[in-house]
Amino acid sequence: MHAHAGQEERVLNRTVLVKLVVIAVVMFGFAYALVPVYRQVCEALGINVLTQKDGTVAAPVNTQVDLARTVTVELDGNAQGPWRFRPTQRSVDVHPGEMATVVYEVVNTQARTVKAQAIPSYAPQSAMPHFKKVECFCFQEQVLGPNEARQMPVVFFIDPALPREVKNITLSYTFFEIGGAVAAQKVANKE
Repeated sequence: MHAHAGQEERVLNRTVLVKLVVIAVVMFGFAYALVPVYRQVCEALGINVLTQKDGTVAAPVNTQVDLARTVTVELDGNAQGPWRFRPTQRSVDVHPGEMATVVYEVVNTQARTVKAQAIPSYAPQSAMPHFKKVECFCFQEQVLGPNEARQMPVVFFIDPALPREVKNITLSYTFFEIGGAVAAQKVANKE
């Protein structure tokens, strides 16, 4: 009788195993079948559609950009030290929420290494909290070798919450030497 109970247990285990395998296959098939259904529903509703009717892939659109507004960002650079420092363009027009890149150029006119920092300022002052820099040379000190020229990008966007009456923003950088000639000489000696 004891051997008979073991055999019944094996049959029961196999039956449960077969049922579990069938359930797993059915679940996989159901999930696999949902993909085209999901695509059809999204296309019908116009949400999360990356593939266009002609088969090309559409670039995602930043829906936070306010295309109804344009803000002119005027660029300025002031040099306080042994270099030439200037923006490579005078201004750029951007829509609030749109990512933009501008470039500043600096040339160390000395035959020595210098260490410098850029400090930004904004006009009008009310624009400052709405001017969002993603990448900027002003985030860190710059070490420029003798007679080195460098182009440095500023990647930014203007928060759409910028007051509507602000149509122009001036972004100005003052580029100045840190620590004077003695500190710059020490930097040169470390290299």
